[in-house]
Amino acid sequence: MNDAPAHPSPASPAPGERLFDTARMRELDATAMALPGMAPGELMDRAGAALLEHLQECWPGVSRVGVLCGPGNNGGDGFVLARRARAAGLEVVLHAGSSRAREESDGKRARRLWEESGGEIHPLETFDPATADVWVDALFGIGLQRPLTDVYGEVIERLNRADRAVLAADAPSGVDTDNGALRGQAARATRTLTFIADKPGLHTGAAVDCAGTVSVATLDLPHSLAQSFAPAAWRIGPGHWRAGLPRRRPGAHKGDAGHVMIVGGAPGFAGAGRLAATAALRAGAGRVTLLTHPEHAAFVCSDRPEIMVRGVSEGPELLRWLERADAVAIGPGLDQGPWGRDLWLAAADSGRPLVVDADALNLLAQTPRRSDDWVLTPHPGEAGRLLNLDAAAVEADRPGRLRELVVRFGGTVLLKGAGTLIADTDDGPYDCVTDGHPGMATPGCGDALTGVIAALRGQGLDARGAARIGAGWHAAAGRVAARRLGGTVGMLAGDLIAALPAAAGGDDGF
Repeated sequence: MNDAPAHPSPASPAPGERLFDTARMRELDATAMALPGMAPGELMDRAGAALLEHLQECWPGVSRVGVLCGPGNNGGDGFVLARRARAAGLEVVLHAGSSRAREESDGKRARRLWEESGGEIHPLETFDPATADVWVDALFGIGLQRPLTDVYGEVIERLNRADRAVLAADAPSGVDTDNGALRGQAARATRTLTFIADKPGLHTGAAVDCAGTVSVATLDLPHSLAQSFAPAAWRIGPGHWRAGLPRRRPGAHKGDAGHVMIVGGAPGFAGAGRLAATAALRAGAGRVTLLTHPEHAAFVCSDRPEIMVRGVSEGPELLRWLERADAVAIGPGLDQGPWGRDLWLAAADSGRPLVVDADALNLLAQTPRRSDDWVLTPHPGEAGRLLNLDAAAVEADRPGRLRELVVRFGGTVLLKGAGTLIADTDDGPYDCVTDGHPGMATPGCGDALTGVIAALRGQGLDARGAARIGAGWHAAAGRVAARRLGGTVGMLAGDLIAALPAAAGGDDGF
């Protein structure tokens, strides 16, 4: 067994941007409203003012604004916006249902002030999207539990069909801001202005198709307010993962950067292992060996001589090779036949740091076990097989399923998808990596991620750090590749892999 690579320990990345679930947001709201000098209704007035400022900034030529107001405080934000927009000379069309707010509530006060200023309230049933240039969705904010299938659902369906510009107040109506699931109909916003702090459900799962571009309005509250509450999750952006990248000392040699071994490539699936191995090299691994099926070992990397290749026929032979590894990735193109199963069982018993992907995850689902020192990288389908669920059940509560996977299998789990989520056995906040784009939904991008994480493990990062930084780096490389190609459609995994060095240097814009 090799000693760990002798290079400096990487710096710990900054934690990320705080994301708060509904329970924590309610505590934040209550604390904000109790601040000294905070008058009744002032927070709602600030929210309405922030909505108008954001609307005019994003749609500077708008003259007709439509507002959809719900029965509670989210509707109150809409009434404040409407009153301020009218005072600013804009034409305002407002639709609302009956109010269920208490007479003394801020929402009821905002509705009353709108009517007293001469504002008209049209019934929801008469809603016509063509009557305004931009619509503000102030129907429902955070904490929605019931499906929107009544008149509110009909209004949202009509709004979505019209394909109008939509600004969501705090959250698109119908989106669960805790987990990104949709509650019946959900408004598809062009932009979302969320209040006080960001929410995890705006950045993962089906909600990413509804939230549009998300911005945060802190409502001029003290920065220390949100810092005093533990977040539900950390949103990982470029500034939060680059600081943790391994840095080579001036006199470094390849032995300092780890020996990574990629296990995979059954007959007919040679490309997956080769992609993972290439990504590991691009992510800084000092040496990479692809351990693959003897049938294609002689030619699979003939045009990539930097990758060492060995044909492996059975588990005991694999174990002898893995004794030399600093990190092992298994699964790309492995298949679930006798060869793949034999190699999986050997790798799982090897005691080496593992990154487990693709068919290795499917084999793990068939014969479950736990480890404290592996990274599992399932997509929703694979996660469902690990949990005996279908993919839809995984997507309905991505953070919850993530935690279940960690409890059942240990180590670090990276749940792929729109808004990749990462957690380990620590009960603290999970990570949410949000910089990917739809062009990355292409064959081989998952294999590339596996190679990147394995390379980081080989260079000395722990499982959670390698998963967090690897996912952030992978997403940034996808952005570099899209910019180089001039768009996201038609991007190949090889394009992303080639962009890894530039993305590490900070060139991640389109």
